[in-house]
Amino acid sequence: MPGVPLLPRLVLEPTMSRGGVFDGAWWPRSNRVLAELPDLVTALGAHLGRIIRVGLDTSAWDGVPRSVVVNGLLIRVNWLTSSHATISVTRGFQDHFLLLVVPPRTDPEKASTAMAGASATGNHTPAAELLTS
Repeated sequence: MPGVPLLPRLVLEPTMSRGGVFDGAWWPRSNRVLAELPDLVTALGAHLGRIIRVGLDTSAWDGVPRSVVVNGLLIRVNWLTSSHATISVTRGFQDHFLLLVVPPRTDPEKASTAMAGASATGNHTPAAELLTS
C-alpha cells in the first residue's frame, strides 16, 4: 500500500537474557541511515523502552548525522569505526543492546539464517561468521 511505512526487518532474542554476543538482528532495506534509523528506533522502543543513543559504523552508511529526531525525541548517533556489521543501542545509563546488521542487498535466505543465528538465545557466533554462513 503506497505511503504506508514498511516495518523494519528486526528479530530480537526472545528471552532478552543478554547471555549471548547479540541481542538480535536488523536487516535494513538501504544504506541510507536517515531513512532506516527512525523506523528501527520506533520498533525497538516498543520492545525495549526509550532509546537514547545508537552507535554505528559510519563506513557502512550514507550520510550519518550526529543525531536524529524520532517521534519528537532526540537520539544521539555515535560514530564508530570498529563495529563492522553491528549497531549498538542504548536505552538508559550504560544499558546497551547489540544487534547484528545484515547488509541491505543480502540474499534473503542468507539474511534469514544470519538473523536467526544472531537472535538465538546464548548466541556466541561472531558477526563475520553469521554473515558468511
